[in-house]
Amino acid sequence: MKANTSHISQFNRAYFIGIGGIGMSALARYFNNLGWQVAGYDKTQTPLTNKLQEEGIDIHFEDFGPSIPAHFQDTTKTLVIYTPAIPQNLGELLHVQHKQFALHKRAEVLGMITRNSKALGVAGTHGKTTTSTMLAHILDSSELKCNAFLGGIATNFQSNFVSSKTSEFTVIEADEFDRSFLQLNPFASIVTSTDADHLDIYGNENEFLESFQAYVDLIAEEGFLIKQINANVNGKNVLTYGIDCEADFVGSNLHFSEGKFLFDVQTPVSKWEEVELGIPGIHNAENAIACIAMSIQLGLPEDTIRMALQKFLGVKRRFEYHIKTDNLVYIDDYAHHPTELEALISSIELLYPNKKITGIFQPHLFTRTRDFFDGFATQLSRLDDVVLLPIYPAREEPISGITSDALLEKLTSRNKQLLSPKEAVKYCSVNDSEVYLTIGAGDIDRIIEPLKKMLRN
Repeated sequence: MKANTSHISQFNRAYFIGIGGIGMSALARYFNNLGWQVAGYDKTQTPLTNKLQEEGIDIHFEDFGPSIPAHFQDTTKTLVIYTPAIPQNLGELLHVQHKQFALHKRAEVLGMITRNSKALGVAGTHGKTTTSTMLAHILDSSELKCNAFLGGIATNFQSNFVSSKTSEFTVIEADEFDRSFLQLNPFASIVTSTDADHLDIYGNENEFLESFQAYVDLIAEEGFLIKQINANVNGKNVLTYGIDCEADFVGSNLHFSEGKFLFDVQTPVSKWEEVELGIPGIHNAENAIACIAMSIQLGLPEDTIRMALQKFLGVKRRFEYHIKTDNLVYIDDYAHHPTELEALISSIELLYPNKKITGIFQPHLFTRTRDFFDGFATQLSRLDDVVLLPIYPAREEPISGITSDALLEKLTSRNKQLLSPKEAVKYCSVNDSEVYLTIGAGDIDRIIEPLKKMLRN
């Protein structure tokens, strides 16, 4: 049930049901930054909710039902934002529905915000978070500035929200999950890829692609589309990009020299040689080319873009180094689709040729494991040593025959095993690899600190 939803300007309080999520917390920071009263509920206390509390946001961890804080009981002044991950029978959700508060999903509120600014969307199955963060960093380093709502904690900002009270631009990670990106009003957009995913929601690849095309069709008449050369969408004012291909913006000569990750970029009008990127990786170079194309279209000069890319430090859990010495490397990455695994492993092979690699992988969702079973097996088999964790179910029930055991059987790696998270850390203590990877989108990040401590010892 929704009421009074025409304009954000009529509210001055925001109440969040599920405030601790990465996307919800960025919105909470936005409204807090506007000077609104902000509060909310979440099931679990985390380092992120602790940070929000330090920033002055009131958060509780029990379901208050109809007893939400008094400041937020006024239905005419309070905007309620909820995440679909919240149980439908949660007392607070039932209360605000019954009282007919203005009640919206996060994506709908982002849509309201984008109507009042020039929204720069970043959509795609892979690379959204890194690309949107990189674009926000470039804009923030320039005179244009921006607001940005990011899907991860940016190392440069130590936040998932970037603020500017003067900029006309808003960078938004346009999420295809649950068709959320169809709520946005993009002035321009990057589309990094259209590889099928979330088939538990879309049903089939055609529905998935139709949704991406519908998103691209939302781009403003005077705006433009920057798309990876293989992305299966079309629009007006299109520029393409890629690596070692035929496109408007082409990256080439990726190499590592004196500790620097470098590549060349051919733009429609000139060649930029030896562009330095602060984080390595083939996929990160491609993301950077998309950002170069977008930044040039927005009028930024080459030296501003180059300097920002050189100083870009990445995003938590995206090719994130935890140990980096001559003899030992440990990288954590969010990859949870075969295409992302391919990019990750190819980057590792480029950076660390002839080194033994151990990868600990936690499959994410039974449906995704089923839909891309052979692709996961092919990519994981490229590793010298593979440890599989049990499938992280998230919102799903088990599917008969879809298990980590079954995936393990399919792997051709000589060294492979299925272990619990604790056993995986212990296993690495007696391993002789030079490069270690933790990979996945579930709760595999819980073993980062124990594994880092063990490897250092």
